Amino acid sequence: MDDKIIAIFCLCDDLLKAMHHQEDRQCQMNDAEIMTTAFTAALFCRGNHESARTLLKQHHYIPHMVRKSRFSRRLHRIKDIFIIFFNLLAQTWKTLNTDAIYVIDSLPIAVCDNRRIRRSKIYSHEDFRGYQASKKRYFYGLKMHLMVTQDGQPVACFLTPGGFGDVDALKYYAYELPNGSIIYADKAYNDYELEDLLKEVDPIHLLPMRKKNSKRAVSPSVTFVQSSHRKRVETAGSLIEQLLPKSIHAVTSQGFELKVALFVIASSLNGYLNL
Repeated sequence: MDDKIIAIFCLCDDLLKAMHHQEDRQCQMNDAEIMTTAFTAALFCRGNHESARTLLKQHHYIPHMVRKSRFSRRLHRIKDIFIIFFNLLAQTWKTLNTDAIYVIDSLPIAVCDNRRIRRSKIYSHEDFRGYQASKKRYFYGLKMHLMVTQDGQPVACFLTPGGFGDVDALKYYAYELPNGSIIYADKAYNDYELEDLLKEVDPIHLLPMRKKNSKRAVSPSVTFVQSSHRKRVETAGSLIEQLLPKSIHAVTSQGFELKVALFVIASSLNGYLNL
């Protein structure tokens, strides 16, 4: 853990220096330390920022730790830097993914169970009610849409309301992939029009698993390959779920979404540190 915390700080500090990031000289805690605390919380403290603050202060990693409220404000202030950090990691995974094979899928992020919807104070619209077919249960919250490499490393991620359809989410992916890339998906992602458009413009081959009544049936060998690669995104989702606590504490929807994003970035960062 010690080596990872030090490595995380070095990466954050190098990124900010490369961006020529300006800070107030009077700040006792710089933004690299803020980022390190957030990643430490996601990787080692189940997303609990207070536990991460205490850990880093007591072990003298960050002796001049700011108060909880100030830490929260500064964390939200640099949220755009976390997006840049994730995109840089994603570019690394794309470079290492020489076969240019990717997989997409969605992962439910529940704010609460279906029966507690009326008590929810963060989201209050019916669009946030979703259904998880694998566990045959309704949930209330968000849906995380992931694109990962064949090794299970995330290269694209965005959040939608829990009731948002997977096939509709296809239009919101950033298909910044090498020409000739292949994207595997499950049966929920059948959109012939988008498949043709991607093949014509980029070209990128979207190959979802077909339903029994599909007009574009594929051979059994292709179906086997699709099933094999689809397990990669399930593995990536499981790694992120292992970092997630049973419930994510957040006062606002922006805070909830930022914490979810930090778990995804931390999972990608952890894979980079394990190289």
